[in-house]
Amino acid sequence: MGRGAKWAIGIGVVALLLFLLLVSPYNSLVNLDEQVNQAKSNIEVTLQRRLDLIPNLVETVKGYAAHEKQTLEGVTKARQQVAAAPTLEGKLAANQGLTSALGRLMVVVERYPDLKASANFRALQDQLEGTENRIAVARTRYNQAILSYNTAIRRFPTLILARLLGYTPKQGFAATAEAQTAPKVKF
Repeated sequence: MGRGAKWAIGIGVVALLLFLLLVSPYNSLVNLDEQVNQAKSNIEVTLQRRLDLIPNLVETVKGYAAHEKQTLEGVTKARQQVAAAPTLEGKLAANQGLTSALGRLMVVVERYPDLKASANFRALQDQLEGTENRIAVARTRYNQAILSYNTAIRRFPTLILARLLGYTPKQGFAATAEAQTAPKVKF
């Protein structure tokens, strides 16, 4: 075997090793990126569940507290703003207004003992509370997926491949300034 053939084989082996060294990090990047996308989708699904529960809750309250029209309209308007937001970030921003409107609705509910005792209302309230917990869990999982992704694209040697392929850091969710203060309920 000639010298040129040995060089060609040597270059081929080096190229094959480089290829194999890049396949695993690439597959990891794809996997982590998809986990972030899935976690984001889970938040959207959970927010939609919340939106689906609200009309039933409003209708149940309407039957007991028809003169609380302004509060009920506020909840409906806030729900529409969340539904109309085109991005997850927009939905989450509008969701702050919905959370506030729902808080006002719960204050109204406190004034109606018959409503609080209604099995329909209690069931809806339980479902809404469960959904609020699911939203918190979905946000936490999204932030965990982002942490894994952002860490991977900063580690050597994956960072070289990530930069070459355009993988950039993603932003997780942080608490808003309003979330730092507990809502005040007055009777």
